[in-house]
Amino acid sequence: MRIYFLSERTAALKLNGAYLGLIDSFERFVDVESGGKILAEVVPDGDALPLSFFIDDALFSSPPDFLDVYICGGDAVIYVSRFERRTREFKVVAQTSFRGGLYTLFLTDGRVYLNCERGADCSLHELPRSLENSSLTESNIGGYPVLLVGGAGYLSIFSDDGRQVFFNPAESWQCGGKLTVTVNFNTCAGCRAICTFGYDGKVMTLEASRTEERVPPDESVLHFAFFECVLTRGDFTKYLCDDLKKSAAALPEFLGEFVDVSVPYKRFFDVHGDIKAVGLVYPQSKNLFTVKYFAVDIEDGKITNVYEAE
Repeated sequence: MRIYFLSERTAALKLNGAYLGLIDSFERFVDVESGGKILAEVVPDGDALPLSFFIDDALFSSPPDFLDVYICGGDAVIYVSRFERRTREFKVVAQTSFRGGLYTLFLTDGRVYLNCERGADCSLHELPRSLENSSLTESNIGGYPVLLVGGAGYLSIFSDDGRQVFFNPAESWQCGGKLTVTVNFNTCAGCRAICTFGYDGKVMTLEASRTEERVPPDESVLHFAFFECVLTRGDFTKYLCDDLKKSAAALPEFLGEFVDVSVPYKRFFDVHGDIKAVGLVYPQSKNLFTVKYFAVDIEDGKITNVYEAE
C-alpha cells in the first residue's frame, strides 16, 4: 500500500521511530505492507503539540478527529487537519443577549465555540477557526429573529431557541424576507453560487440556486471543469455533445453524492495511461472518505462519454 501524507502545517514525520522528513501541503508518500501496525508521529513547527496514531486497519475505518483519511483504491491519503496549540488560552470574542438567551463566542486551545445558555439549558457549538474574530449580530429572516455569526468565508445562523439552523461557506449574505448567500468555489472555472433560502422559524430550506462560471476553462482542464460544474449544480450540459445531452439528467445519479474533485496520483496513470480522468471524493463516515475515478472522452471540445475508470 502506498500512503500519501499531507499536513495543514509543516511537521516532521516519524514512522516506528524513523525520521522520514517533513510533510506539508505538498504530498509525500511511503510504501508500507498492508495488514501491519505502524506508529506514526507528527511533530509540527511553532506553537503546536505533536500528534501520534497507529496506521492499521482501524485507522481506515474510524480515523481520529485530527485526521482526514481518503481511501483511493489500494492506496490511501492521510491529511493531518488539526493541531492543538501548545500554549493554553481562553479568550471571549463576543457576547450578547438574544431572545432570553446568553450567547458567548470564545476561543480556547485553538478552537472556536459558541455557547448558548437559556435558563437551565446549555448548548455548545464548535465553529471554524476562521470565525474567531466574528461578531454576534441579531437579524430576521422571513419575519423570524435569528442570530448571525459570520465572517472569513463562513456563516452560522441560530434560531431564537438556540438551535443552529444554518451553517455553510459564504462570501456574502443578505437577510430579509429570504436569506441570500453567495458562495465562491475553488474551481478551475471560478464557480460562484447564489443561493436563496426560506425560513419558517424552525428549518432553513433551499428554494433556489444559480451557479455562474466566471473563468472560461482551458481545454486541458475541460474534464475538471465538467465534474466541478456537476458538483456545484451548474449547467454542466454545455460541456456535453448533443448525443450525451439526451441522458444528461441521469448523470448526477450515475456519479453519486461526491463532495470534491481531485487530481489522480501518478500510479493511476501508470495503470490507465494518459486519459482524461479525475478523482471524485465520497464521504463514508466522520473524517473518512473514498475516492473513485471517472474519465471522459472528448471530441471537438465536447465530452462524448463519461465512465468509471476501475
